[in-house]
Amino acid sequence: MKNPFYKKSFLSLEHFSQEDINYLIEKSFLVKKEKKENIYKYRLKNKNIAMIFEKNSTRTRCSTVIACFDEGGHAEFLGKDDIQMGVKESIKDTARVLGRMFDAIVFRGYKQETVEKLAQFSGIPVINALTDEEHPTQIIADFMTIKEVFGSLKGIKIAYLGDGRNNMVNSLIIGCAKMGINLSVGSPQSLWPDKNVIKIYQDIARTNDSYIKFIEDPYEAVKDSDVVYTDVWVSMGEENKKGIKNRIKILKPYTVTKKIMEATGKTNTIFLHCLPASHENEFHNQEVTEEVFESNQSYVFQQAENKMHSLKAILISILGGE
Repeated sequence: MKNPFYKKSFLSLEHFSQEDINYLIEKSFLVKKEKKENIYKYRLKNKNIAMIFEKNSTRTRCSTVIACFDEGGHAEFLGKDDIQMGVKESIKDTARVLGRMFDAIVFRGYKQETVEKLAQFSGIPVINALTDEEHPTQIIADFMTIKEVFGSLKGIKIAYLGDGRNNMVNSLIIGCAKMGINLSVGSPQSLWPDKNVIKIYQDIARTNDSYIKFIEDPYEAVKDSDVVYTDVWVSMGEENKKGIKNRIKILKPYTVTKKIMEATGKTNTIFLHCLPASHENEFHNQEVTEEVFESNQSYVFQQAENKMHSLKAILISILGGE
């Protein structure tokens, strides 16, 4: 299959087909195999990647740096205190400057509008490594992990428990609808996305012989699930936001517990979390219990490793040639 990502930005899964997404998943398996066998092809040789990070990061930052190093490229970290973007200089001007110096930009920050402006004005490919609205690179790592465990994505059911409007849910809805994966989101109705958005992806899912459901009862949501997925209830930058305490209160029934995992009715159900997770210390037993997080059903660290391989696959697909 011809590389469908060459010289293109990766801002949302919305822009890509099932075949395109499958291409990245298979490329992720390839680069993972190469790394395990100490095979290095340097497909990013002489390429310079700007990493604009408005938000702190462990997995995304490390994944980008290692991916570039392994492939012979250079990654330059630009934190919010390192550049003038949005402070003394417009996003548009920063984009045009970086576009004349770098080969691509990896952006992790707040507004989807920012990553879209960077892509519009830089003239180089831009990768959305997280905004408040979407997290498309994470989905590639998630689907890679699920296929690694179950051998296929066909017929898989994912149950997501928690805030039904966050960036992970938004990208899961798009990804699952396009890939024909069944998705049940267990969330309070007050935290569901707009009904029109849900319907759009329910229609897409239907054409791919799958479904997207929003269900208030967490036990009903996880029934027959192969994967139980969750994310933090309070995203970075929301800690002091009005209504946060009430959100945590209404999400308490959606904590992933051993009882919730047993409610799937399957013994081989796995637990996924994009991390960081609130499961210990002062955050003890928020979205997941320590018992589940540290259980044999938890594949969160395999999932975290796969973030590195999938991000490498995205970079070399965009910059490594046709």
